[in-house]
Amino acid sequence: MKDHLEKATFAGGCFWCMVKPFDEMPGIVKVVSGYTGGDVEHPTYEQVLAGKTGHVEAVEITYNPQVISYEKILHIYWRQIDPTDPEGQFADRGSSYRTAIFYHHEKQRELAERSKKELEQSGKFTGPIATEILPAKPFYPAEEYHQYYYKKNPFHYERYYIGSGRKDFLARTWRVEKNEEELRKRLTPIQFEVTQRNGTEKPFANAYYQNKREGIYVDIVSGEPLFSTLDQYDAGCGWPSFTKPIHTAHIVEKIDLSHGMIRTEVRSFYGDSHLGHLFEDGPIEKGGLRYCINSAALRFIPKEDLEREGYGEYRSLFDKHPLS
Repeated sequence: MKDHLEKATFAGGCFWCMVKPFDEMPGIVKVVSGYTGGDVEHPTYEQVLAGKTGHVEAVEITYNPQVISYEKILHIYWRQIDPTDPEGQFADRGSSYRTAIFYHHEKQRELAERSKKELEQSGKFTGPIATEILPAKPFYPAEEYHQYYYKKNPFHYERYYIGSGRKDFLARTWRVEKNEEELRKRLTPIQFEVTQRNGTEKPFANAYYQNKREGIYVDIVSGEPLFSTLDQYDAGCGWPSFTKPIHTAHIVEKIDLSHGMIRTEVRSFYGDSHLGHLFEDGPIEKGGLRYCINSAALRFIPKEDLEREGYGEYRSLFDKHPLS
């Protein structure tokens, strides 16, 4: 019997920036950019931008609730926006860029209201939460060139994501608040040296370079999911190597000019942990990339423990693609 699919609809400013965070999650079937909340049928981008249709830019997410919960989707949504801004989002101003959660049934409304209240009580924001929770209205897909824009035009997308102010706001707002004394107590000396001082552990003498168990790796500091054993391979270098991350949204790449070399450093987005470096000598059939990562920056969660550890949606990766 085919799994029952549901829809979740969110407005979070420019819909270009609202696709990527959801698109890579297990259980997400598709993410469509479009327009909703207004009264004009089949509006165009120009009409919506003019602010005369009542519509907002939004994304309609089709998901499998047996794999990923609506609560987890809400958790991701709040971390993509400034929920205190009633006039738009970041550089995009006007009614078509306001934020809103559109619920498709009563259970979604209850969960959305609860998550909004929890956010208000968290103290994360000083101003009131302006994001509305509204019943879903007809959703009209945007023009084709808007769909999955981050994949079609990655360079322009990244420039916009940074230039609009969204990336900086999310980093400042949601990154782990670090206390060096607390981190020194929680981490081992090598974990602290690697993640907080950009250090490098010894090759062939670390925890995961020869790991044969199935599971995922999360940031030792923040807990955000980073890599999967499905993408791990033996590069012969003595460190864990991966052809891709689980979520590119959790990976930050920076130019590293240290040690007289030009390299690409890899860091985690929310933990701001130094992870390792990215090279272009990986398996050609898998895209040619090699993420060379320090074991000390990672915590491994075996697939059988994913549910218990709060990462249950990732179990589906291994159910569909078991390792031989």
